[in-house]
Amino acid sequence: MEWSIPVALLCTLLGAWLGLAGARRNRDCDIKNEAKNDGVILTEIGYVKSGIDDIKRKQDKQDEQYTKMAERMTAVEASAKQAHKRLDELGK
Repeated sequence: MEWSIPVALLCTLLGAWLGLAGARRNRDCDIKNEAKNDGVILTEIGYVKSGIDDIKRKQDKQDEQYTKMAERMTAVEASAKQAHKRLDELGK
């Protein structure tokens, strides 16, 4: 009976210490896993961002080509109009 109280107290303290150690270990593992997941997500976001940047560059090139084509089309239309006027004058 004399030993039962100190042994019970010792077991209680040991259980509390093991519980806290386990909780700390789990917290550390959770933090590590969360950091790993955050890193993966940030990497994926970087890939998406670079893909969007590539798409924007390609779209800018297409816009330039469209502008050049529109300018050329305007010049061709003006030339065709002049040619039609000359043909109409020859036909009179």
